[in-house]
Amino acid sequence: MVNDAVYPVEPWQVREPALEMDRLGQSESVLALGNGHIGLRANLDEGEPHVIAGTYLNGFYEQRPLPYPEGGYGYPEQGQTVVNVTDGKLIRLMVDDEPFHVAHGRLHAHDRVLDLRDGVLRRSVDWESPAGRRVRIRSTRLVSFTQRAVAAIDYEVEALDHEVRITVQSSLVANEKQPQPSSDPRVAAALDRPLAAVGQDTEQHGAVLLHRTRASKLLMGAGMDHVVDAPGDYDEETDVREDWARTTFVTVLQPGQRLRITKFLGYAWSSSRSPEAVRDQVAGALTGAGYAGWDGLAAEQRAYLDEFWDSADVEIDGDPVLQQAVRFSLFHVLQAGARAERRAIGAKGLTGPGYDGHAFWDTEGFVLPLLTYIAPHAAADALRWRHSILEQARHRARTLGLAGAAFPWRTIRGEECSAYWPAGTAALHLNAVIARAVDRYREVTGDESLEQDCGLDMLVETARLWVSHGHHDADGVWHVDGVTGPDEYSAVADDNLFTNLMAARNLRAAVAACARRPEAADRLGVGPDETDAWLAAAEAVHVPVNERLGVHEQSAGFTRYAPWDFAAEHPGEPLMLHAPYFQLYRRQVIKQADVVLAMHWCSDEFTAEQKARNVDYYERITVRDSSLSACTQSVLCAEVGHLELAHDYASEAALVDLRDLHDNAQHGLHLASLAGAWSSIVEGFGGLRERGAVLTLAPRLPEGITGLRFRLRHSGRRLLVEADHDTVRVTLRDDSGGRFPFRLYDEPVEAAAGEPVQRPVVAFKPLLPQPQQPPGYAPERA
Repeated sequence: MVNDAVYPVEPWQVREPALEMDRLGQSESVLALGNGHIGLRANLDEGEPHVIAGTYLNGFYEQRPLPYPEGGYGYPEQGQTVVNVTDGKLIRLMVDDEPFHVAHGRLHAHDRVLDLRDGVLRRSVDWESPAGRRVRIRSTRLVSFTQRAVAAIDYEVEALDHEVRITVQSSLVANEKQPQPSSDPRVAAALDRPLAAVGQDTEQHGAVLLHRTRASKLLMGAGMDHVVDAPGDYDEETDVREDWARTTFVTVLQPGQRLRITKFLGYAWSSSRSPEAVRDQVAGALTGAGYAGWDGLAAEQRAYLDEFWDSADVEIDGDPVLQQAVRFSLFHVLQAGARAERRAIGAKGLTGPGYDGHAFWDTEGFVLPLLTYIAPHAAADALRWRHSILEQARHRARTLGLAGAAFPWRTIRGEECSAYWPAGTAALHLNAVIARAVDRYREVTGDESLEQDCGLDMLVETARLWVSHGHHDADGVWHVDGVTGPDEYSAVADDNLFTNLMAARNLRAAVAACARRPEAADRLGVGPDETDAWLAAAEAVHVPVNERLGVHEQSAGFTRYAPWDFAAEHPGEPLMLHAPYFQLYRRQVIKQADVVLAMHWCSDEFTAEQKARNVDYYERITVRDSSLSACTQSVLCAEVGHLELAHDYASEAALVDLRDLHDNAQHGLHLASLAGAWSSIVEGFGGLRERGAVLTLAPRLPEGITGLRFRLRHSGRRLLVEADHDTVRVTLRDDSGGRFPFRLYDEPVEAAAGEPVQRPVVAFKPLLPQPQQPPGYAPERA
């Protein structure tokens, strides 16, 4: 599964040493920049060649019809798709009268570097025109973490061996041609030129364009401004049309002379404000960027990231590949959430159009556990976005004949956009995962404000959903039937173990939150009878077990399904594209970790022996056709003692995009897998768990990792955990006073500033031999 390395292994950067056309789409995603509000794919400055031109604004979408061969009551009618907005990355160059293009003339060198400490994308090009005029081009691109609406490009051209006339055309372009998103002509029509011109303004050294989406009626503005440093005289001209604006600079360079242009970009959008207000917001962003200047923006970016890495870095000794990959993962998760500010964090972040730009349960399930520890403000904002769509979730629940709130399986702005209900509507576990994220945020950060402001609402409404959907049988056992769990190769099953345990957790969390906030609970109409019913359901939840095999069942009756014959039935990967769901749904073959995920997130519900037996059973039938699987398998394999297998899975989770393991990185990064890479290391090898509000640690390292150091925030305190094969050391990194209680290998301990806790690593012998995976599905060795 692991493709050849495209990017050299370096600890603090991802470098593309040469331009490989067959990897161009992958690099556009891997080297993308963003801040949670703006996303810029790593298209070349001159715009061509490209695979997918991409500039995105979080939450900005177009509506499109959802096609159904056969419709049904409650099916969503409208989809939402992220829009490639006005592209401000474009800077075209002419050397004398010949346009710079990497496929023409002679490309002596081409190098791009994503710098994880400076937060910029650098490009260096040595190019000779067909007429023999040689120039060196250097550009540096950033999307600001400190000025949310701002991006900037520092562009420099140097003449190397002849006097040359240099013409630089800096542009804004709307409605760029995009790859066909669907074979359905109605969908294609909806996304063909989705932006209608609203207004245009020429600024002092640039322009502002305003556009509105044709169906969703969202308004956006994009603007550019420039600062020029030239060795002599130059001409400047700006031209503006409905769908493009261009500022052109012309000068003559002698050998060794350089023309430097700093391009500032401003972006804004709104569903309710006037064109004048959006225009002024863009203009204000450009003025702020110009005030800071390139050097100021770059300094702010570095300072922001210095603070981030000081609280979030993971250091790995012995495995430089994993070291680079986990820092790459942390950086992109930060880019997706840092300034999202009550907008969704999509499955691809803002790196590509995959999944139409939708947010799924990936956000609360995999991304927020990481952000809660390293950037809690971003986690809180993401949960406040969920609360902002609570009314739509209530409406969806009523449409389904349920109480409470049913959050959408996939969405941008709150409406359900999943056209395939067995893997969408039936995947009700999303609601319990949201509740877990709300409760976990409070426990880890100690911040009560989220629960007070909006978290209780979500806990209560999701609890009501579960009680209205589940039922008690004649023996008083509580069941949740007709749902799809994390494994989408087993749809619409009864008593999915993961869903049942997560629903019970949701119900208990709601009861406890109402007890903490009785006045707020009363405002929501929650009385003792209702909380008693929630608790009764949670305590009576059915936990399916096959006593003969000694394992938990993924869902009721799952272990009696016929096995998938991997030796005879291997039509291709992934199975969902080569085998009918009719076959997948009635066989023991698993797309992604399901029971194993239940053991990860509901750890206290299982004994050590149960975990070992379940891992052994389900490893043999899991094919990992989902990128969400490897990280969870890594955590549980580490917990039950299969450390080398856990190391292999951790590498797979971290390298999913750097090595393009699923051959689809060009559509955007797998954000949940990247966040899961952190989980594999910190929760897997670091043994991090939560027992309520108490942090627990139990580090154990595989042979290929000789040392591990990770930083995190807990209860407003900053911690450093260091481990090798012999010793673990935990240091409280602030001097705010007091002591920090936690558990180390189940021993209650306390750390204080200047008093680190140090213990020997506790050895652990696996209860069972390392399991085998299905033929052809073992992970590559780390």
